[in-house]
Amino acid sequence: MMACGLIPAQMGQKAEENFRKGYNCAQSVLCAYAELLGLEEKTAAMLASGFGGGVSRLRELCGAFSAGVMILGMAEGYDAPEDREGKIALYQRVQELANRFRAEAGSLICRELLELSAETCDAIPSLRTDTYYDTRPCPALCRLGARLVGEMVLKKAP
Repeated sequence: MMACGLIPAQMGQKAEENFRKGYNCAQSVLCAYAELLGLEEKTAAMLASGFGGGVSRLRELCGAFSAGVMILGMAEGYDAPEDREGKIALYQRVQELANRFRAEAGSLICRELLELSAETCDAIPSLRTDTYYDTRPCPALCRLGARLVGEMVLKKAP
């Protein structure tokens, strides 16, 4: 993955803009990196489509963080099942991302970030309105997830 002169804050802004266009949190972050990862935006959007809302509105693992894990996997992951060192290295990087995300956002769990109870989970996405965008932390979480993973991979790129 080439850095192409991009800085993590720019990727964060792009991810927030994607969210405000209507993409879910995971799509927003992954699509911000699609070109750098060699993915078509449509492919990135489809790959991340089930991860929004803490995995299909189950309100579990934050989609913005999940996309960061996907980006780390594409940028630094391993592809051979016997590559123990590659697995260890990737897991360490994902845990680093998790620790950084949790430190800035307060949690990795969607329902906690949204301050919802477990009973508020359903499969029907909320309508995207100005009020929706103004009252949710999701645009900022997309910005955060994209920025943090960018700080890890863009600055490391040749």
